[in-house]
Amino acid sequence: MTAALAAPRTLAAPPAQAASPDLTVPRPVPLPALSRIVGVGTAVAGDPISQPELLDVLDIADPRVRSVFLNSAIERRHLTLPPPDEHGNRMPESQGDLLDKHAALAVEMGAQALEACLKSCGASLSDLRHLCCVTSTGYLTPGISARLIRELGIDPHCGRADIVGMGCNAGLNALNVVAGWSAAHPGELAVVLCTEACSAAYALDGTMRTAVVNSLFGDGAAALALRSGEDESAGPEQPRGPRILKFAGLIVTDAFDAMRYDWDGDLGRFSFFLDPEIPYVVGAHAETVVDRLLAGTGLRRGDIAHWLVHSGGKKVIDAVMINLGLSRHDVRHTTGVLRDHGNVSSGSFLFSYERLADEGVARPGEYGVLMTMGPGSTLETALVQW
Repeated sequence: MTAALAAPRTLAAPPAQAASPDLTVPRPVPLPALSRIVGVGTAVAGDPISQPELLDVLDIADPRVRSVFLNSAIERRHLTLPPPDEHGNRMPESQGDLLDKHAALAVEMGAQALEACLKSCGASLSDLRHLCCVTSTGYLTPGISARLIRELGIDPHCGRADIVGMGCNAGLNALNVVAGWSAAHPGELAVVLCTEACSAAYALDGTMRTAVVNSLFGDGAAALALRSGEDESAGPEQPRGPRILKFAGLIVTDAFDAMRYDWDGDLGRFSFFLDPEIPYVVGAHAETVVDRLLAGTGLRRGDIAHWLVHSGGKKVIDAVMINLGLSRHDVRHTTGVLRDHGNVSSGSFLFSYERLADEGVARPGEYGVLMTMGPGSTLETALVQW
């Protein structure tokens, strides 16, 4: 038996009411701060060299390789190249020589960036209570943190950690850890130091694989100082940096091998590999990780005033811009760092942050997103508010 359909009901119009706010528009949710950024400093080592000059120095004539260098959106970088032999040729360095280079450059640049960072927030080495050092351009035991404590006379009781081998994303991984330490130690000064001697990770074998790497990376170090609690406020001559609110990350395991170190048995050294598809992998997953970062905050992408993206390369930056709907102005510091320094690995986004801080355009209450990417394949993000 078929049930009869009920006759449709006519609903009376509700009584007229005063207009109410549009509750469908999300409102930012106040988030507790883990810590506050109170200072930044950067340093470079080696000689500045333009892409055409580097092609001449390395005697590269292959038009395909030259095109990779000249279309990289990089004008100059700082590099420490092997000395020329009696014929003027730059010969590949042994893995032992490269480790020695890493030890010397990473400590030299790291010390300069650390001292510049402390100076920017009116602090001294004696104020430092925790130091986390990040690098992927060499392996040392004791690590860079211990070497800097010895070299600079930092209090030997200073807490320390070393994050080694995570790649270009690792600056944000370190910031996540140190922000947690800072939150647990209010009023005490902590520093994240990324120091990358990319010259110590070069292979000079003339192949297209190594040309992609050699066309991109430069030497550089960057340090970021954090403090939480009542003492986080800056002095009258030091503008307040942003509060760190939240982190989100993503590992794209399907692209696990897209960025990696391999042992080159012919050269007797490590060789870095970048899959040419990696920009598209990063771009395709940028929305996912940023949406996760903003979930529960009441914020939309359009509410973000400042974007500080890793200077991973022209195609990487373009892919992130397209997928997140960013403008050239949004990534002006990212592209500026790439132009002037190349990809300085884990510290790249801090070079961009320093430029934004120097620009002085961030206003109280504005939000920013920090984004890095690297092996894994990994995307890391942080939400900050001035």
